[in-house]
Amino acid sequence: MPRAPSVAQPVTDRETVIRTESLTKVYPGGIKAVDGLDLAVHREEIFGLLGPNGAGKTTTVGMLTTRVVPTGGRAYIGGVDVVSHPTAAKHAIGVVSQQNTLDRSVNVWENLYFHGRYFGMNARRARAAADEVLERFRLTDRALSDVAALSGGMAQRLMVARAILHRPPILFLDEPTAGLDPQSRLALWDVLGELNRAGQTILLTTHYMEEADRLCSRVAIMDHGHLLALDTPAALKRAVDADTVVRVSTDGDLEALAHYFTTFPGVTAVDSSDGAIGVNVKGANGILPRVIAYAERGGFSITDLSVAEPTLETVFIRLTGKDLRE
Repeated sequence: MPRAPSVAQPVTDRETVIRTESLTKVYPGGIKAVDGLDLAVHREEIFGLLGPNGAGKTTTVGMLTTRVVPTGGRAYIGGVDVVSHPTAAKHAIGVVSQQNTLDRSVNVWENLYFHGRYFGMNARRARAAADEVLERFRLTDRALSDVAALSGGMAQRLMVARAILHRPPILFLDEPTAGLDPQSRLALWDVLGELNRAGQTILLTTHYMEEADRLCSRVAIMDHGHLLALDTPAALKRAVDADTVVRVSTDGDLEALAHYFTTFPGVTAVDSSDGAIGVNVKGANGILPRVIAYAERGGFSITDLSVAEPTLETVFIRLTGKDLRE
């Protein structure tokens, strides 16, 4: 297979490996999925792209990985324009999509071997690389198995192994743990952490706030194709301007309860999601008895009550008014 042409241009900021400039995608019917997006992802970071369904995350990843042609703006991978030089861009990336894209006509090992051959490896290098990643991802005992026989967690590990087999500097993961059981999710988190510590740049989309908080150096929150916030998870949580979030459930009128708590002492915001309200408060001393007493004074019967520190989900709901899990 011929080598990809060398078209990469010097990058002004050596630490920026993914860059978009006013990136836009409008689908037929005037549906604007991504609207003037400006992003910069740094070398060797795990960057999270968060947002509800329809926010534009998958379309953004599609444009960055050459699968979706932008309507406007520019996108660069390591200095390579993904529209002008898609073949060169593909050699710099590994992609794990939401769907299982493993080849069911060949076994586990062959999925890896033929991927290496497709990306220009000779037979010897492809065999060695396939053996290496099978061991690295703890799949050696499944080398000759039919991919249809793999569990969801194993199949996802195999897709990640295949994506990095040709050693791309940048890895894209679109909802990598969707549908996995908690044990498989934790195992994949460990794998991604190991890859990142070894120097892999990772951009992932996710609906799981704990996943983004645990894995990501920085996160960007999108909605309706626009960038709403971009910072470290810790900085975004500090921006909530609250010490405590109290979740309150009632068997009465939830909307009326939310409105009532907007005048609670120390409140900074009140959000509604998943059949409860979230009362963001400054000052946590004696908060639960105070909340209960306040609700009772308003004539509300509390059915459930919990308290926690602000989370990324708190940030998301504040910005979009939606729950990420909808």
